[in-house]
Amino acid sequence: QVQLVESGGGSVQAGGSLRLSCAASPWPKDNVITWFRQAPGKEREGIAILYIASGITDYADSVRGRFIISRDSAPNTVSLQMNNLKPEDTALYYCAATFWSRVGKGTWGSPAKYVSWGQGTQVTVSS
Repeated sequence: QVQLVESGGGSVQAGGSLRLSCAASPWPKDNVITWFRQAPGKEREGIAILYIASGITDYADSVRGRFIISRDSAPNTVSLQMNNLKPEDTALYYCAATFWSRVGKGTWGSPAKYVSWGQGTQVTVSS
């Protein structure tokens, strides 16, 4: 099973940027890595996916055009660059991994599809 460790959370004012990192061990070359977030009282939401082998990405409408998921320059790391942050982006952010064939365009945002999870990192955006 893949071990995932998130880092990079923090507090920022609206309009600012943060970069989250997800270190994976071992490197899951046949997996997808997806960023989820969960705000208090809300369901966990899949926001960005990266297919490791192909480099294909997809985003939830709530973050499309503001967030970018990519391989990081650091070894075995996937990053989430978050720009133009809004107060509604405040949440606990998780990365998760699963085998690429377990998810599709309409299902990648479902937490039940994922077998490996990090511990989460808090992002707080103030207005």
